Amino acid sequence: MSTLVTNARLIDPEAGTEKHGALLIRDGQIAEVFGTPEPDMGAMPDKRQPRVTQDAAGKYLAPGIVDIGVKVSEPGERHKESFRSAGRAAAAGGVTTMVTRPDTDPAIDSPEVLEFVTRRANEDAPVRVLPMAALTKGRQGREMVEIGFLKDAGAAAFTDCDSVVQNTKVLSRCMTYARSLGALVIGHPQDPGLSDGAAATSGKFSSLKGLPAVSPMAERIGLDRDLALAELSGVAYHADQITTKSALDRLAQAKAQGIDVTAGISIHHLTLNELDVGDYRTFFKVKPPLRSEDDRMACAEAVASGLIDVISSMHTPQDEESKRLPFEAAASGAVALETLLPAALRLYHAGQIDLPALFRALSLNPSRRLGLGTGRLAVGAPADLILFDPDAPFVLDRFALRSKSKNTPFDGARLQGRVLATWVAGNCIYTGD
Repeated sequence: MSTLVTNARLIDPEAGTEKHGALLIRDGQIAEVFGTPEPDMGAMPDKRQPRVTQDAAGKYLAPGIVDIGVKVSEPGERHKESFRSAGRAAAAGGVTTMVTRPDTDPAIDSPEVLEFVTRRANEDAPVRVLPMAALTKGRQGREMVEIGFLKDAGAAAFTDCDSVVQNTKVLSRCMTYARSLGALVIGHPQDPGLSDGAAATSGKFSSLKGLPAVSPMAERIGLDRDLALAELSGVAYHADQITTKSALDRLAQAKAQGIDVTAGISIHHLTLNELDVGDYRTFFKVKPPLRSEDDRMACAEAVASGLIDVISSMHTPQDEESKRLPFEAAASGAVALETLLPAALRLYHAGQIDLPALFRALSLNPSRRLGLGTGRLAVGAPADLILFDPDAPFVLDRFALRSKSKNTPFDGARLQGRVLATWVAGNCIYTGD
């Protein structure tokens, strides 16, 4: 099967360019990139002619999103999210690769559980799924998992998610062993003592609301520790979420020192702030809690400059029963597979970032960190692509989301940007309604 997409605006995050052109897909790969919107295919042999031609009508063609940190609730809580529902939501949101978290029930901490998850993903999800494994058994921070066996079984990275390993010696051993096997360790920079029980970021707003709060410095303290151990061990380390201004200087210093570190941020911390909690709206309760507008702006600038490498959804489905509670007692997390792109385009429409730089953080950088060939518009690269209209306006209705859980903070929000088509390995898996 071959497909020629004509009359497109090509977003190439690797070259940092945005230009009119066309693209030919063949055998699951990008076969040719043309510098003209309507290439003359008459000179090609008949057997090499594209079987399908799609006119992009001047819309934008970009590498598919690689989303690190997606929670799919299999095994254990399939009523919240399954691979089928998450895969459909991802395809509609332009996410072509989901890198899933191991904070399931039970945790993905053995080759047997990993094999189950991989099989379920392959059976039900139309997008690529790369499962991560826990760093310690049961995510309890006491005993290292069998990193070698899990890596051989297909684990993309190792993380205990928001269950921070408190024992520094255990974490140091995990990092050292991961380094010897070339495995990526993903940490959640947060001091667990300071952040225990917190529902908001400390400051005037949380005091007025009477919410238990945590200082932004808890993130800086957690990052300092993790970076020191990463420097000691030489491990490849990724901070899942950097959300505060105080942590950015330390991140920049670590990169300048040559520590093998990258950092991400969730779309919610990049586009929302602590004031959005309003009248204790629990759909805005995420972990870490939403930050001040100064922190949000600083992080947006860090994404534009490349200091923060990755934007992710941190998709965390929660059912209505766990959210319809007082703010302090409600579960943390929000779904975002379908809202990741339109929410990220808020930065583009505000003039804070251009599209190549945006897709560098959504596609190219996560691909590189995981050693994938995706995230590029280059001949020979996997044909994982999305066609989208960045200007299409809509009002989000959470009940129209394809995820089983509907806990989005963007319910009723005016957004811009719709996915028109999604390809994975050259196969069109989604076309817009």
